[in-house]
Amino acid sequence: MIDFLKESTFAVNDVIRTAWDILKKEYLSIAGIGLMMFVTWNLSSFMALYFGEINIGVNLFMAFIFILLYVGLQLTLFKYILKILDENDVHVTVQNSLPSRKQVLFFLLGTLYFIICIVLVYLLIGILLLPFVYTGISVNIIAQIAISTGIIGMLITWVRISFFPFFIIDRNTWPFQSIRFSLAITRGNFTKLLLLLIFFAIFHLLSLYLNYAGYPMISALVSIVNSFLIVPLSSVAIAVAYRKMMNEYVGDADPDIIHNLI
Repeated sequence: MIDFLKESTFAVNDVIRTAWDILKKEYLSIAGIGLMMFVTWNLSSFMALYFGEINIGVNLFMAFIFILLYVGLQLTLFKYILKILDENDVHVTVQNSLPSRKQVLFFLLGTLYFIICIVLVYLLIGILLLPFVYTGISVNIIAQIAISTGIIGMLITWVRISFFPFFIIDRNTWPFQSIRFSLAITRGNFTKLLLLLIFFAIFHLLSLYLNYAGYPMISALVSIVNSFLIVPLSSVAIAVAYRKMMNEYVGDADPDIIHNLI
């Protein structure tokens, strides 16, 4: 048995405060990795358009390379933050935070499982609501309820299992096992995680609202703040939330799904 799963809670303000302290100390490294991810994403889109008209084989090969590069940068960022949290008195470098090839492969497989789980939840909700068609209720109403309920179910599932990458880089767990661990560790913490995500989403929504309302200059300013402050801070906060939950958890080495759904 591994004693690192147990019921716990964490304060959202503590997570944000800790994340802010880390970001202030390591801003250049964290923002630098984030910038490389941004450049990789946009460069991949440009290269896809350029090579797409030349050779589809080259296009697919370049897409695969950019996916590996982007995934590697994302895992490096998370691993770097975790090392900072765990090794306060040790100088942490980005080079020492690079993921292994096995961890990159596990992350790709875990992402596939992640998508499958979300789609299955949506389909399952639709199947459960299907018998209501025979009750005389309008099909359009049932369809609207099914879509709305399905989206909510997908959101809940997304939050509950989104911590799987941390188990891969922190515990070297297998892809589907990391999904189960994420489901277990977020049990009882969903509301706090949702509040944490809403806190960061407010700034993105504010930028969209200001742009829609006809304030492009203010919207551009908010977008700059989002890019250079909120996005890096959110990445650190998610890693801090994971570490806080893990530090307070004790339980099975291989949690199942059924007992951790609610």
